[in-house]
Amino acid sequence: MKISGITVWQIELPLSKPYWLSGGRLKFEAIDSTFVRIDTDEGISGWGEGCPWGHTYLPAHGPGLRAAIGVLAPALVGRDPRALDDINRAMDLQLPGHPYAKSPLDIACWDIIGKMSGEPLWRLLGAEKAAAVAVNSSISTGSPEEMIALIHDASAKGYRTHSAKIGGIDITADIERIDAISAALPEGEQVTFDVNRAWTPGVALQVLNAVSARDWIEQPCETLEQSALFASKVPQPIMLDECLHSFQDHLEAWRVGICQGVKVKPNRVGGLTRARHIRDFGVSVGWQMHIEDTGGSAFADTATLHLAASTPDANRLASWLCHAHLAIDPVPGQGARNSAGLVRVGDAPGVGVTPDPSLLGDPVAAYGDVA
Repeated sequence: MKISGITVWQIELPLSKPYWLSGGRLKFEAIDSTFVRIDTDEGISGWGEGCPWGHTYLPAHGPGLRAAIGVLAPALVGRDPRALDDINRAMDLQLPGHPYAKSPLDIACWDIIGKMSGEPLWRLLGAEKAAAVAVNSSISTGSPEEMIALIHDASAKGYRTHSAKIGGIDITADIERIDAISAALPEGEQVTFDVNRAWTPGVALQVLNAVSARDWIEQPCETLEQSALFASKVPQPIMLDECLHSFQDHLEAWRVGICQGVKVKPNRVGGLTRARHIRDFGVSVGWQMHIEDTGGSAFADTATLHLAASTPDANRLASWLCHAHLAIDPVPGQGARNSAGLVRVGDAPGVGVTPDPSLLGDPVAAYGDVA
C-alpha cells in the first residue's frame, strides 16, 4: 500500500459566542481548521483534522499549518501509511519542528490503518474495551457571578467537571473567583482553575496560598521553569498544558517534579503517534491526564477521544469537546457527542468519522494523484 495523493481543505469554524481566557487577555470568535484526506493506491482513504485555537494561544496558526503541509506532502506520497514511525521520521526530516502541522497527516494514517484492519482506533491504541469518557465544560473568564451561572448551565447539560478560566494581575479578583466558584460548585462536581499562563510565580504564590480550594490549578505560568519556582510551595495539585510541546518537555516536567498531571493534545505534540507515547509515559509515572485536542470539529474531538477511551481509568480525567462551542457542524450526525456528561467513541473502523467533501468547500491544495 502506498500514499497516492493528499487533498487539503480549509474551513472557518465560528464560535457560538465569543470566548475569553487567560484573565481576559485572549479573545476568540472563530477558529481556522484544516482537513486532510490521504488517498492510497488500494482505494482506502484516511482523514485528519488540524485546528489551532486561534493564532495567539500557541505558536501555531491555520495558514502556517497548510503551508507546512505543502512542504510535508511531497515527502509522503509514495510511502506506506501503515509505517507510522517511518512516516513521522520522514516528516521530521522534511520539516523539523512544526508538530501541529504533522498531526492531521499522522491521524489520517491511523484512520487508514483502522479501516484496513476493520478496527476502531481505541483498540489499536491498546484497549480491550473503550471506556466512556467524562467531558468537562470550559467556562470563559468573567465575574464570579457570570462564571457560576455558566457552570450551572453546564451542569444542566450533564457536565460534572468544569474548567474555569482565571488569571491576570488582579490578585484580589482571582481570589474572589476561586473562592466563589468553589463555594457554589454543585455537590459531586469538580473544577479545574485554568490560568492559561497568565500569572507570574509571585502572583501564583499569593493567590494559591490565600484560597481554601484544593482543586487542580492548570498552567499557572508561561513556562515550565516559572511553574517550578513555586510548585512545591502551594497545596494544590498542578496540571501543565501549554508549556509541553514534546516528549522531552514531559520528561523534564517529571524529572523536576513540577506537576501531578498534564494535558495531552495530539495537535500540539504532532498527532496520535506521539500523543500515545506521552500518554503511556504519563501512565508509567502516575500522572492523571486530560486527553483532548486544541480545537476543531467533532472529527478532531473524536480522533483524540479514541486515545482517551483507551487510557486506564486511574489516569484518565475528563476531556473537553471543542465542537460544543461551534456555531456550525461540518460533520453532522457523526462522531462522539456529549450525552449526559459522557462520550462514547463507538466501534466503527478507524476514527469512525468520514467528512463529506461537499460540506468543506473546494480543496485549497492537492498533492500527487487524488481521488
